[in-house]
Amino acid sequence: MRALWSSRAKKDYLSDALALLDGWTREGQQIERTLLLDDSQHAALTERIKVAADALHLRPEIRRDNGQTLIILGANGGDMITVGEVTLAARIEDAYRTVTSDD
Repeated sequence: MRALWSSRAKKDYLSDALALLDGWTREGQQIERTLLLDDSQHAALTERIKVAADALHLRPEIRRDNGQTLIILGANGGDMITVGEVTLAARIEDAYRTVTSDD
């Protein structure tokens, strides 16, 4: 049996899932996270993000400025945030914990 989700239920589900990810904020149709990382941590995290993003067929925006790494996930063209973006955010959190625990 296949469950059918209304767009309202799906939106609530994604909002609930996003609420469980500390540090992620929603800006319109994007979610973003700023992390304080040194250069080697940034490089390691970026590589891990690339692997996860490729698996999900997503293209996150990653910027580096003054010791901060900004990660932006979101839909282009006014689309809603998808399960894929929330999934990638969760994978980024796992990678972030791994990268910062190596110290």
